[in-house]
Amino acid sequence: MPTIDERIANSTTRIAKLVFPGQLTHHDFLFGGTALQWMDEAAIITGTRFCRQRLVTASLDRIDFEKGIPAGILIELVGKVIKVGNTSMQVQIDIYIEQLYSEERELAIQGKFTLVAVDEERRPTPIDR
Repeated sequence: MPTIDERIANSTTRIAKLVFPGQLTHHDFLFGGTALQWMDEAAIITGTRFCRQRLVTASLDRIDFEKGIPAGILIELVGKVIKVGNTSMQVQIDIYIEQLYSEERELAIQGKFTLVAVDEERRPTPIDR
């Protein structure tokens, strides 16, 4: 049986996406709501890979939009479990931006998502350790 640290390492998730013009605001940056949707998906994938149980998002804790994300940029969402409780866990999601044709890479958005394990009746249930 893997240790908690091994399970955290094994559940770390990386998702790459390209940002297209149709995903931008009138200020030519990625819609914040789109970024949040992608982050929530990455959090659920990360958490599920950790515990292999049904999870729901309970809360978002401080989302920091450090840098605007323009079209034509590659982004990478990186998810990592940072805390595990009885029925909940916290997942850190960072979005990095990368220029397509250079090695530049910067942190653009970061946030913490609290996920809760639920049973078939959608009631909180203990996270398998």
